[in-house]
Amino acid sequence: MSTFRVLNQHDIKSVLEMKSVMNLVEDAYVFKAKKSASLFPMVFHEFHPGVADMDIKSGKITEADIFGLKLVSWFGENPSKGIPAVIGTILVLDITTGTPLGILSGEYITLMRTGAAAGIGAKYLAREESEELLIVGSGHVAPYAILSTLLAMDNIKRVTIYNDNSFDRAQTFSDSIKNKLFELISPYQESDASYYYELLKKIEISFVATDDIKLATQQADIIITATPSRKPLIQDIWVQPGTHISCLGSDMKGKQEIDEELFTHARIFVDDIDQSFDVGESEIPYLKGKFTKQDVIAEIGEVILGNGKGRLSDSDITIYDSTGISLQDLITANHILKIAKEKNVGQLADL
Repeated sequence: MSTFRVLNQHDIKSVLEMKSVMNLVEDAYVFKAKKSASLFPMVFHEFHPGVADMDIKSGKITEADIFGLKLVSWFGENPSKGIPAVIGTILVLDITTGTPLGILSGEYITLMRTGAAAGIGAKYLAREESEELLIVGSGHVAPYAILSTLLAMDNIKRVTIYNDNSFDRAQTFSDSIKNKLFELISPYQESDASYYYELLKKIEISFVATDDIKLATQQADIIITATPSRKPLIQDIWVQPGTHISCLGSDMKGKQEIDEELFTHARIFVDDIDQSFDVGESEIPYLKGKFTKQDVIAEIGEVILGNGKGRLSDSDITIYDSTGISLQDLITANHILKIAKEKNVGQLADL
């Protein structure tokens, strides 16, 4: 019989904050680059095309003595039944015995680690003096991507929000985002008051909605795309020299957020080469013959280690294709399990 911990979303929110997640995700990228962590083949299955599907991302982190998986299901008709459309579950196991260490709700972890990737991309690939941040997409991931980028970059003065389907949604998001950011930084208020007040200053900037994506792109220093789009929302000719783009939305075959022509002259970085070309933003440009795996400058872990050169000049256009890898989930979940054990959070169960 083995004992493991079960954590729901409330439990996870009580012990997790963005600064730690960003450090953990960087560690995951570095472990991968150092070959002390690896991915297993991704599994995808459609129960009913366009209605219900699932995917499994899995891997191992030898450095942390764990392996595991995240299973995410999408059932599009669930909201009409009062059930979330997307449900994620993370399983962490001991690499030396194969016994389970914990089962965790995956939604909040996914939002945090996906958002963290956006900030990490900006940290290593954007110009340090960047002031204008454009968020394309105003869904669940956007607040987390904004927070991580504000944590990573010290000179952001304005955040512009664009929603391809509805200006009103972008406006509603813009009006409410500061309250959401206050909520996300609140864990620091008691644990690290001085850092909390630093963050308060960072979020006291301008947030505006736009329906002019061309102008917003032309003005942006950093662009984060976080949509389910299957057509390019950002055109090549709009992107100015020196811009950095972190692409978060493409995580399934056929998705595309930016013009494939950008891949002919930008410096391209990925979280995992194979996964990016299979389901990421790199897929469509590759299929259209715009670039190949040999044209990828480096995986982000190599850049963090200093083994891969990121931005070479202030005029470079850089793209980070962040498909989201299982190592991000596993390292974050393992961190949560350790804190939960110390604070006696969650429920213990036996198999």
